[in-house]
Amino acid sequence: MSRGTGARGRPPPTTPSSSTVVAAFALPLGSAAVAAGGCPATAAAAAASGACLPAAASWGCVGRAGATALRPRLGASAVGGKRARRPSLPSSSSSPLPMRMLDESGAATGSADDEDAADRVELRGNVAVQNVIIIGSGPAGYTAAIYAARANLKPLLYEGFRSGPPGGQLVTTADVENFPGFPAGITGPALMASMREQAVRNGAELVTDDVTAVDLSSFPYTVHADLTGPVRAHSLIIATGATARRLGLPSEDAFWSRGISACAICDGAAPIFAGQPLAVVGGGDSACEEAVYLTKYGSHVHLLVRGSDLHRASAAVRDRALYHPDVTVHYNTELVDVYGSVKDGETPGSPLRGASIRTRGEVLDLPVRGVFYAIGHNPNTSIFRTALGGTSNGAAAPASTDSTPTLRMDDTGYILTKLGTAETGVDGVFAAGDVADKEYRQAVFAAGMGCVAALGVERFLTERGLGVEFHSVSATQSDPDNQPASVAGGGTTGSGSSGGKGGGVDAEASDDATTYDLAKTRMYGQYALRKLYHESPRPVVVKYVSPSCGPCRQLKPILNAVIDEFDGRVHFVTIDIAADGEVAESAGVTGTPTVQIFFEKALMTTIKGVKMKSTYRREINSVLATVPAQV
Repeated sequence: MSRGTGARGRPPPTTPSSSTVVAAFALPLGSAAVAAGGCPATAAAAAASGACLPAAASWGCVGRAGATALRPRLGASAVGGKRARRPSLPSSSSSPLPMRMLDESGAATGSADDEDAADRVELRGNVAVQNVIIIGSGPAGYTAAIYAARANLKPLLYEGFRSGPPGGQLVTTADVENFPGFPAGITGPALMASMREQAVRNGAELVTDDVTAVDLSSFPYTVHADLTGPVRAHSLIIATGATARRLGLPSEDAFWSRGISACAICDGAAPIFAGQPLAVVGGGDSACEEAVYLTKYGSHVHLLVRGSDLHRASAAVRDRALYHPDVTVHYNTELVDVYGSVKDGETPGSPLRGASIRTRGEVLDLPVRGVFYAIGHNPNTSIFRTALGGTSNGAAAPASTDSTPTLRMDDTGYILTKLGTAETGVDGVFAAGDVADKEYRQAVFAAGMGCVAALGVERFLTERGLGVEFHSVSATQSDPDNQPASVAGGGTTGSGSSGGKGGGVDAEASDDATTYDLAKTRMYGQYALRKLYHESPRPVVVKYVSPSCGPCRQLKPILNAVIDEFDGRVHFVTIDIAADGEVAESAGVTGTPTVQIFFEKALMTTIKGVKMKSTYRREINSVLATVPAQV
């Protein structure tokens, strides 16, 4: 899922003060609880002890020479070019970093989150005009990239970034049971990781960034993005998907990411929801699936359905929710508002204390500690409506004096395509996936549309003699910086234990007394975190993840690449909030991914969501500026 504009702004939630974290995590280092990896029985007893405890891939560049005019099934050509220089590090800050928090939108209390020029991407090859640019990932975008790459078109795909995690809506889906080829089912993040890997292996070039503008006023078309700047292309595939809707409750912004979420799979495992009554709003497949998924963490789940039945959900998914003993379905019910306290320390766990619901004309109180939205999506077409003059009534746009092409859209913003094709009516511009599918919105259908769009691009370029065909070894063989997610960013330098944990986002074995080593840069689990908090002379970077978290998969190679740059100068610990929930709860972690940086037993900064490498690099450099020279 990718859009040109950023996700709707969210007010940055407050974070526990440094002193609050210190008091909450005080624990005798030599106690049996530490040796067992456990947590203190009470904060007061721990505080009395005087000991405290705190709570992706770089884009490389390989030139490709020997391009030939596109025609059906041409012979191989030569491979050449030089590796691009890695971006240089920004200079360190000269002043201490005050504790602050960066939320999912990138806002920080204390300074603006301007992206560093070091993260700019130099595209592989020296191509003046790309054959095809694919805007958006997900099943449609990745499938289009696979087919275009196999046609030797070397597609350039913008995956999205601030607008949503690469992989689209499926990375926030727990289980996918109706995608062909997986008889036992597969998680959404795993399916998207496999599709992405296949696209990269076949030669697609992926850039994790949002497209900010598209110019169709002249041919070749121009696509603008922060990391690459303007890039021209002979054809475009729009696969920007759709974004989860909000309800617009009076208290929604105050409790967003602090009790209200639109991603059960991302935030459901957060300790603040453990053993608590929860609510899901919606009446389709996603709502039913999320209600069942949340029963693994909450004590009971209330499914709030506005209509009188679950007719929008498929029979199998509907029955799973209806007959689950820990799910109660409330028909003819609307969520009016939520309530609680957002002041730190005023309420334990989730600050959300309950919800007001209207059922059959009566307003009632529902005591829940978390609310999850599953109320549908809006197509991500805003940049095309504003930049291209796309129509919103389904009719062709009136002729303009400058002859600027326009996209046709329906009254809700979905792009209209010619029946049986992915053609938009603008030469060389195709649309695929949920951005053009208002009816079915299924992953397998989106993948099929991506295939149709890529075949349409190949035909368009061939018929007009515009295409350039590239022959080379696969991107993963020729360019180690363009490795798929399952290979890249493993972090061999200074890495810790690499044992298995059973397929989580960061499948590593937790360190214990036998594997803990202060000389290592990377470690895993709360035992290592407790020891490092007391013993490390370096800044300690803590990454909190949860099982099957799609954005966590996106963050892994990004943050690993940054940690490689600071090998030997920081310690890096990964915490699975499902396995080490007490630590995450004490740290005030309400969702994943979250990154915190500690130094000298003080919480320096909290970063929520996924950011550019420059953000993490800048925050680490700011802390290192306060570290004595010998470190």
